[in-house]
Amino acid sequence: MILLREELGEVLREARTTQGRTLRQISADASISLGYLSEIERGEKEASSELLSSVCVALGMPLSEVLVEVATRVSRAENASAPVPLRVGGGVSASAA
Repeated sequence: MILLREELGEVLREARTTQGRTLRQISADASISLGYLSEIERGEKEASSELLSSVCVALGMPLSEVLVEVATRVSRAENASAPVPLRVGGGVSASAA
């Protein structure tokens, strides 16, 4: 199952680590607790829109950029887990038979 909070957490963690910044730095800049930010990055907590906006500001990233990356990841995961139609006989799928 694809969980939006997990994809969002991964995007935020990758942005932070790419910048070479620590959880402590981002949590201080976003005015949220270090523990809560850690839980968001691990996909354990859902971030409110206000909190997500604060984290994006702390990372110096537009919210839209973060959401586009999350949508791209979700799309990839959906495509990877999509059922493949089974071909039977003359090219007719089993579902069409």
